[in-house]
Amino acid sequence: MQMLCCLDELKSFREEGISNYSTMLMRDDLGVLLLGAREAIYALDINNISVRKAVVYWRVTEEKQKECTYKGKHAEVECRNYIRTLHKMNDTTVYVCGTNAFSPICDYMTFVNGQLRLQGKQEEGKGKCPFDPFQRYSSLMVGNDLYSATSINFLGSEPVVLRSSDLALRTEFKSSWLSEPNFVYMDFVRESLDSPDGDDDKVYFFFSENAMEYDFYSKVAVSRVARVCKGDMGGQRTLQRKWTSFLKARLDCSLPEPSLPPIVQDVFLLKHKDWRKSVFYAVFTPQSSLSQASAVCAYTVSAIQDIFNEGKFKTPVAVETSHVKWVMYTGEVPVPRPGACINNVARKLGMNRSLDLPDKTLQFIRDRPLMDEAVRPLTGGPLLVKSGALLTRIVVDSVLALDGQRHAVMFIGTENGYIQKAVNYDGEMFIIEEVQLYEHPVPISTLRIASNKSQLYAGSEYGVVQMPLSNCSRYDTCVDCILARDPYCAWDFTIEQCVSVYSLSSSSNTAKQSLKEGDTSQCPQPDPVAAVDFTLVPGNNIQLPCQLHSNLAQVLWQFSGQTLHSNNKFFIYSGGLLILSASESDTGVYTCGSVEQINGRTYNRTVAVYQFTAARRPRS
Repeated sequence: MQMLCCLDELKSFREEGISNYSTMLMRDDLGVLLLGAREAIYALDINNISVRKAVVYWRVTEEKQKECTYKGKHAEVECRNYIRTLHKMNDTTVYVCGTNAFSPICDYMTFVNGQLRLQGKQEEGKGKCPFDPFQRYSSLMVGNDLYSATSINFLGSEPVVLRSSDLALRTEFKSSWLSEPNFVYMDFVRESLDSPDGDDDKVYFFFSENAMEYDFYSKVAVSRVARVCKGDMGGQRTLQRKWTSFLKARLDCSLPEPSLPPIVQDVFLLKHKDWRKSVFYAVFTPQSSLSQASAVCAYTVSAIQDIFNEGKFKTPVAVETSHVKWVMYTGEVPVPRPGACINNVARKLGMNRSLDLPDKTLQFIRDRPLMDEAVRPLTGGPLLVKSGALLTRIVVDSVLALDGQRHAVMFIGTENGYIQKAVNYDGEMFIIEEVQLYEHPVPISTLRIASNKSQLYAGSEYGVVQMPLSNCSRYDTCVDCILARDPYCAWDFTIEQCVSVYSLSSSSNTAKQSLKEGDTSQCPQPDPVAAVDFTLVPGNNIQLPCQLHSNLAQVLWQFSGQTLHSNNKFFIYSGGLLILSASESDTGVYTCGSVEQINGRTYNRTVAVYQFTAARRPRS
């Protein structure tokens, strides 16, 4: 596959001596991207992140660093303050937490008159922010309540999903609730909106954990989605100050070849004005080294909701060998339904708060938080399966194309520092662009998208990079523009340029896209490609460049009408052809063609032509 973007379109930011640029908060209202790194928080210009507007350094005290090293951690690695949490509180204030040498701490930060300032109102960060700077975790601010999923102790052995508010709630310390989890994502869905059954808003979180439902000799991890209700106040006697609405289900994303369940690495919620149609896009990677294929699966909020609201539960049963097996629960389910939010059914029974729920309902959910059925992906299977470098992060944009249809465009980060831009047309997946963000291969650890600005921001250990969601001007000809199949781009026949669909007026009928068919029949015939003349010097290695315009095309080299393949004479690579140790028999015409298959049709185009003649021998 070929890289299409050039590095000069990208804007980047890093500061010498600072690493781990892993936390981002977009503040469009302030015109800045807030960026948390190791011991530093930056305010960067949201339109051009290479412009630093302000910085505040938040370093650990010597005392804290010593304390941390006494406990066996590395002074210069773990015993520093890694900024892991940035959440908007109000127009000027942000809530910020750091690992603080394995002693998490939080504070309030303001951005006023172009200055970043920590308020010095430090709070205990335990449970809000991880101890370990390299442990995955997730958090979310809903109103003034912080929801966080992390470990609450130094050893990382007490996982918790916590709400820090006037009424703090957390999960039970039971392995049936959370078993060595790895939290990756959290989001809020306003399900009370137009709810026919008077339901509550929900917080969903995604993680992987050790499976309790499988009978294996060794631990097997599975991917999960769980949720809690925003109005949950805990139980009166049972589940006091604990969630009464914590439910979890396995996520199904089955890969073509048989393997252990793939592990969820990142999730993005593409919101729809009807929340039932909102879709979670999730990246999965293999848990065994035998498989090299990553996948993207998508799940609708309504499919997840159906399993939690109507699905069967799993229940533990003791077996002779003194271990527990989890099977489908077939007994009677108490009313109100265990794990449900307070809704019209509960209110009719005189229960207006979770504190009013009967012990029978609460004891049931305390012992059985797992659903029997897995959540199936929207399309029945993965939207994308990709071998090679593993996928790490995902964001998704919804683009309104000229055909009036919305297309979900996925931007997926990889472990070697690339962004893959992918779109699914009628079940067929296309990676329409591949962009290298960093000169050296480094995993992309954070991705954020600003659809209104058509920009993407990616963070890694070494810095942060900003890239445009599309650059239509890169496609020089009508054929290039149409065959790119990029929903952001259309060919405008009046100005004879490939332009962004957002720049076209809604009444414009001079522009064309053909996303599903790739139909170039209306394009003018391109001028024939002029041959470049070369004189062949025997014994030299000769390099012939050829850059394909489309990421979906294959290269086809021909020499005097015969197709070439890589062998000990010719080497075909992504940027061209190498002729090794040329001789007179290599004189003739070399053509580089682009071959693209679209809906059973083949598009052949000549990209470059080279004419080789032998060097004249001097007369004796």
